Amino acid sequence: MTSQTPPGPAGATIEALIVRVAHGDTAAFTLLHDAVGATLFLIVLRVVRDRGHTQEVVQEVLLEIWGKAHRFQPARGSAMAWIATMAHRRAVDRVRTVRAAADRDLRAALLDHHTPFDHVSEQVARRLEHQWVRDCLQEITDLQRQAVVMVYYHGLSHQEMADLLQVPLGTAKSRVRDALLHLRARMGDED
Repeated sequence: MTSQTPPGPAGATIEALIVRVAHGDTAAFTLLHDAVGATLFLIVLRVVRDRGHTQEVVQEVLLEIWGKAHRFQPARGSAMAWIATMAHRRAVDRVRTVRAAADRDLRAALLDHHTPFDHVSEQVARRLEHQWVRDCLQEITDLQRQAVVMVYYHGLSHQEMADLLQVPLGTAKSRVRDALLHLRARMGDED
């Protein structure tokens, strides 16, 4: 297979430069950088879309070329295709890494975000409300209080309350209704 890659600076093909880089030739690496740097930048920029990240990825690709030049096999494809594949893979990895970091930050922010809550003042307010309700309950008759407690505190239905008290269902309902009317009037006075 003959080389399809255009010559790099000083007339050397990119394949020839990679072979020299594989032997540790820093001058060949500089020539290779000059030959493929702009193309690498454009390949990565199309994927990453951020100049800062693009510059970092291009540097990573160049380091990868330096470290893996001995693995290049001209029979499997052109040097530029080999380099472009490395660049594209690195760019995609960078996009995934940046996206994952952003998702992690968002999840952390959502988990971390909580409305400030004053537990002490909430407990005090709850206790005051409970006391106020108990005071209001003291102002209704014993039968009305008993009906409200059975229905609203113990969760009994009107029928269950009537059965327990051995009173007609209508009487049980009337006691609850009268108690609620009295409590509503009392609570309305407090506003």
